[in-house]
Formats: sequence, structure tokens, C-alpha cells
Amino acid sequence: MSTPDLDRLHAGTLHHRADHAPGDEPPEESGHWVRNANLGLAFSIVLTAAAFLLAGSDVIYPPAVPVALIVLAIAQMGVHLVFFLHVTTGPDNTNNVLALAFGVLVVALIVVGSIWIMDHLTQNMMLMDQMMQMQP
Repeated sequence: MSTPDLDRLHAGTLHHRADHAPGDEPPEESGHWVRNANLGLAFSIVLTAAAFLLAGSDVIYPPAVPVALIVLAIAQMGVHLVFFLHVTTGPDNTNNVLALAFGVLVVALIVVGSIWIMDHLTQNMMLMDQMMQMQP
């Protein structure tokens, strides 16, 4: 881009063009943040209402309700990450995305490890009737 194009970019006349670097973007006004927060709130309310309606009605096949609730919960987490925590894939959010990935890894290791340990303990415990036979 030439120098006059860059001047017009900073003046706000080339917003429709997508050939500028991320650092060349003009600063966002406060209305943008309010609009995003309200949009995130609307999505959260819709997803929460959908979860309550799914759990309390026979809209879908009853054994599929837990799967539908898990899908809605993941969507809810995505809405919170994008609209409220502002975790995006932009170049200035690399540390946030890495911290989120590390947190997810730690939580997954703790949950999977706990389940693995509890399953191993269950397999190695004596049955109640065997314990009763050992008592004098």
C-alpha cells in the first residue's frame, strides 16, 4: 500500500479493504465492546433457555438429552470465551490462547487421572462377602 492509502486507512476510509496488517487497524470505540457484551449476553440467555427446555421436555429422544446438554455447554463456553473473555485467534492473543490450552490440558489430566485411579482401585478392592469371610 502506498503512503496516501495508509493515511486514508488511519482516517477510517479504507475499513472495507482486507489488505492491511493487524497493527494498522484503527482503535475500536466503546460502542463495539458494549455491542459485543450484549450480543454475548443474548447468546448466553438463548443457550441457557435451550438447555432448560431440552432437559424438561420430550423434544428429542430421551437417551440423547445428555449429549445435547454437553453440546450446549460447549457452545456456552465458546460464547463466554469469545464475547466476555475476548479470547480470539488474533496475533495479540497468542498468550491467552496458550494459557487456555494449558489450563484445559491440566484439567483434562486431573479428570482422566482421577477416573483412572478410581477405576484401578475399584478393580483391586475385595468384594464385601470376601471381607466378611476374613473376619473371625
